Amino acid sequence: MRTMVVGASKGLGRALIEGLGEAGDSLVGVSRSRPEGLVARPGIELQWIEADLLQPVQAVATLEQALEGQGLDTLIYNLGIWEPQAFTSTYDFLSGDDAQIQAIVSCNISAPLLLLKRLLPRLLQSTRPRIILTGSTSGLVRSGRPEVAFGASKFALRGIADALREGYRQQRLGVTCLNLGYLNTDDALATPREQAEQRGEGQLIPLHDVVQVVRMALSLSSASFVRELTLPAILDERF
Repeated sequence: MRTMVVGASKGLGRALIEGLGEAGDSLVGVSRSRPEGLVARPGIELQWIEADLLQPVQAVATLEQALEGQGLDTLIYNLGIWEPQAFTSTYDFLSGDDAQIQAIVSCNISAPLLLLKRLLPRLLQSTRPRIILTGSTSGLVRSGRPEVAFGASKFALRGIADALREGYRQQRLGVTCLNLGYLNTDDALATPREQAEQRGEGQLIPLHDVVQVVRMALSLSSASFVRELTLPAILDERF
């Protein structure tokens, strides 16, 4: 299986590169620059493509060219940005910078749309095509969060997933939207999960859990798929 992870240099994206795949599989990492010290699981071929999705038109052209002649089974779009004061008590929509709002829309909505348009024909050649979009609990109805631009972009991501599924059901395209709560990105996948789950005292999700969920979704047969999955922290009072 050949899987592309967009936004793979740090945090969850890096954990996905380090935790996905089996011997004989291929992973394609995408980020503005290749991180140092990143190693995939044994027996997995790792390819890296440098592309800045904040410049989506140029980035998708770079990715399409880099994949010329190569197949693709799974696309994981894990990239997303938010307002500078998001998730703090000082957040205020009216004081936000216009350019920042445009950047959020470009990275979180325009970039995945353009990338999917370019790579979908390649994905549909697979016997088990899969798309996983990293959403957020902020994109759920009555999420309890006030971040307007970020929340709107994650609502849009769920709409993209629904529309793709409707349009390509007969081609057996499985599209999954992961609605994730607050993540513990301080502890890498190499940190024992028993240690990582202690950070945040029940308010943060270890990266290990998200990687396990993604591995489960990708392990299913061609006869089923995970449509949408919500993964909040155990003590998140919104859920």
